[in-house]
Amino acid sequence: MNKITEADFPRNPGPDSEPTSPAASSEDKQKRILIVDNDANSTRLVKVLLERSGPYLVMEENDATNAYHSARNFKPDVIFLDVMMPETDGGEVAAQIQADPELSNTPIIFLTALVTRAEAKDGLHIEGRPSLAKPISIPELISVIEENLPPRATTDQ
Repeated sequence: MNKITEADFPRNPGPDSEPTSPAASSEDKQKRILIVDNDANSTRLVKVLLERSGPYLVMEENDATNAYHSARNFKPDVIFLDVMMPETDGGEVAAQIQADPELSNTPIIFLTALVTRAEAKDGLHIEGRPSLAKPISIPELISVIEENLPPRATTDQ
């Protein structure tokens, strides 16, 4: 996840839109997103941009060896995993998460520089999971989040 800037996320809420800051939104209505990538600068920027652009509560994890425990504690609605990380790769983390009955239905989307945007948009899957090409754009990330949210996370009423 590199080369992401504030210009990559939508910033045109209408005058009638509700506030999107974490303090203004109920945590119950926020969509919980876990981003696992060893690049701390990128995960921090994505966290800030996502939380400013919608009802998202984002947790960053920059150590793949801690990713499973972070997922267990945070209980995300969607998980983004970098494919290539030191020590433990995204495939290993995904297998750990998938093996846990409490997390096994959580959508996992791989982030990778190993595929092109066109390949990812054409539905290229890695280990049977959707992928998103790096560098990512925030609108594209939001679209993938909304497409992959489980039904329980989309009922805001």
